[in-house]
Amino acid sequence: MAPACRHIQSVKTVKHPKRMLCEECEKIGADWVHLRICQQCAATLCCDDSPNRHATAHARSTKHPVIASAETGERWLYCYPDDAFAEY
Repeated sequence: MAPACRHIQSVKTVKHPKRMLCEECEKIGADWVHLRICQQCAATLCCDDSPNRHATAHARSTKHPVIASAETGERWLYCYPDDAFAEY
């Protein structure tokens, strides 16, 4: 496996969701498929399989590079700018 990018390497402690819901979908009454957690600010947002793709929109607007899966049994990080993936 290739070494993780510098953004993923900078994550020392993986953030986990406080609540299992997309913060943005909850505001507008929308549904989501899977949840992701921003590793910079801990926002819990929906994945790209969800209609509103809030995690990707958040990464683009804030420049926060790394998300983690909030799904049970999944232990991975993804970096948007480097299109890099790493399990932890």
